[in-house]
Amino acid sequence: MSYPTDFKYTKEHEWIKPDGGNATIGITHYAQESLGDIVFVDLPKPGAELTAGKTFGSVESVKAVSDLYAPASGTVTEVNGDLTTAPEKINQDAHGAWMLKMKLKNPGELNALLSSADYEKFVAEQGGH
Repeated sequence: MSYPTDFKYTKEHEWIKPDGGNATIGITHYAQESLGDIVFVDLPKPGAELTAGKTFGSVESVKAVSDLYAPASGTVTEVNGDLTTAPEKINQDAHGAWMLKMKLKNPGELNALLSSADYEKFVAEQGGH
């Protein structure tokens, strides 16, 4: 599996795509593959404040419920409403099915995240692909 090079990644398997002072967040292909069929996504409302490394919601699959961790701090500007009725879109295209968009509080936080090459190496060490 190749991971988009314009994204940054966390060791909790979230991706973030920076766009100037804003960013889009989702979960990685490895995460959706580990979870299995996703049946429900619990996301914050626009205006919610996220703190890097803290939980901001959860993903429920037929196997388990997993917390989502913010890759960066900021304010939620938009939530992908399609996932409320069709959470399986994450299984179909994890890197295209974004969860939320946010205004970054400190874009410098992204420097601490993994590049696509580093993330691929990390998941390989986890036994993934």
